[in-house]
Order: sequence, then structure tokens, then C-alpha cells
Amino acid sequence: MATEREPLSPTQIGLGVLWPACWTGLPIKLALAVVLFAMGIMQFEGRLGIAFLMLLASPVTILAMPIIMLWFGSHFGEGSGVPILFFFSIPIDIWAFGVVGKTYLLERLRKEPPDGVGFTLWWKSAVAGALFLPIVWFIVSAVTETAVSTSHSIAQVESLRSLFDTGLPVAERIGLEVTIWGTIAFGVLIVLLTIGVSTIGRIVCDIAAAAPKAPDDYQALIVRWDLMRVPRDQGLFLTGITGTGVLICLLFWAVLPETTPHPHECCKKPDVKAEAPFKPIETLNRSEQQIGALATKVEALEQQADRQDEKEKGKGKADGGKTANASAVTKP
Repeated sequence: MATEREPLSPTQIGLGVLWPACWTGLPIKLALAVVLFAMGIMQFEGRLGIAFLMLLASPVTILAMPIIMLWFGSHFGEGSGVPILFFFSIPIDIWAFGVVGKTYLLERLRKEPPDGVGFTLWWKSAVAGALFLPIVWFIVSAVTETAVSTSHSIAQVESLRSLFDTGLPVAERIGLEVTIWGTIAFGVLIVLLTIGVSTIGRIVCDIAAAAPKAPDDYQALIVRWDLMRVPRDQGLFLTGITGTGVLICLLFWAVLPETTPHPHECCKKPDVKAEAPFKPIETLNRSEQQIGALATKVEALEQQADRQDEKEKGKGKADGGKTANASAVTKP
């Protein structure tokens, strides 16, 4: 097999164990974090969101984060939800390391997984992270500060100012500075993270060296670790997962309205009444009734006007006859 002809390096082994373990426990941690955020007992600073993601994604940061907070004075967040998240991340990481460690030892290293491999991988990785990650934090912070000041000085040199009458434009200068110090800081971070992943790989190699060789052939090993993922009591497993999901959803919606921000009394919006739904048939019937009523009124007004005209004509004839009689009487 390819794994027998080409032995894996510690970096490959560490990445092969740590990366799946991170993604195995991440959904459960995210669900817990969302509930804690909704309850309002945990807040994280926006600019340190990367630290929050490190806590959720990596099992090796469980002990390193408190050390960094105490040693460097970096406050990632506040509230009682932070220690709760730290506490519940421990069994999740142990379970994730157990699932991934057994699978990797059988499928890639052909070793029999020892009992408690998840707990062993967790505490050794946590100790390694507690020792290594603060050093990474210090080195990357120092390199970033130095690179920022250096890039700012480079952007102000006279050779760049001579390219333009008024010096390097603001947008180009900012882009140049970010490119310089970002490349340097990112390169240093990648190198240090590679060393850290290699350290986790050496821990896995030590566990594999002490473990006996798996007796089955490759196909039997594949079937074995594949069946390891199937629970013995599938109904109980499905019921537990479903019940936990329903409980988290109910808890989330129960606490969410209490922590939803509301506008202040001075900034309340005026009440707007909702418009009634448009009903075309009723509108047409109402319009026909109104038109009929208006037509009736118009006819009544026309008839009244005709009667008024007839009265005026009759009155005019009577006045004309009286005038003629009066003129005949006065004539000699």
C-alpha cells in the first residue's frame, strides 16, 4: 500500500488527526455558543473574533486561551458564558479525538487503537497547546508590530515620493503597507502553525508506536472502522440526538425574546395602521351602487329643473296677460 511504502511525516499525521477533530466537534460547539449568545451571558469583542473561532475550532486551545488572557492581558470576551463554553468544550473535544484517533490509527497507521485514545490525545494536545500557543501569540504580535512600522517607513521613502508630485497616493500607500506587513505576519504564522501541527503529529506517532499492530487485512480494517461509526442502539442514538436538538431549539427561542434589543422610548416609530386588503368585487359593487344613486339624484334634479322651468313659463304668460289688460283700460 502507499501508506506502507511512503511513511507519513509528523506534519501530515498531525493535520490528518487535528483537522477532522476540529470539524467533528465544531457544530456542537456552535450550537452551544449560539444559545449562550442568545441568553446574553457571553459577549465577544468583534476585533478578536479570530480568537473565538480558534477556541471553537481547535481542541488544543482549551488551556491556551486562559493563559493568553492572563499573560498578555487580551480580553476576548466577558460574561459567565465564557467559562461555560470552556467547560463544555472539554468532553466534546475528547469525544471528537476518540472518533478521529481510532479511525486514523486503523485506516492510515494500521495500529490497534488503545483504550482511552481520545482522552490521551486531548490532554497531551491541550498541554502542548498551552505551552506553544502563547509563544506563537507573542512572536506573531511582535512580528506584526515590527512589520507595520517597517512598512510605514517604506511607504514614506523618497524614492516612492519622487514617483508623484505630492507623494504616493493614500489608497496605494495603504495597500502597499497592508501587503508588506500582512505577507510577513502571515508567513511567520504559517511557519509556527506548521511546527505546532507537527508537534501534534509526533504525539500521535508516540501513541501509535506503543500500540500493537492491527491483525486484520486492509479491507477488514476499513469495514471495522466503518462499523465503529454505527451506534449499537440506533434508535436510542437517534432519539438522543433529536431530543437534544429540540431542547436546544426550545431553549434558544425561549431566551431570545428577552435579550432582543428594543428601541428607546424617545425613538419610537409612529404607529402605522395596516391598509385593508383590496377586494375588487366588493369595490365594483360599491361603485355601481354609488353610480346608481348619483344617476337617481341627477334625474331628480333634472325633473325638478323642468318643473321649475314650466312654472316660470306659466308665470310669465300670466304676467303678460295682465299687462295687456292694463294697457287696454288706460287707453282713451
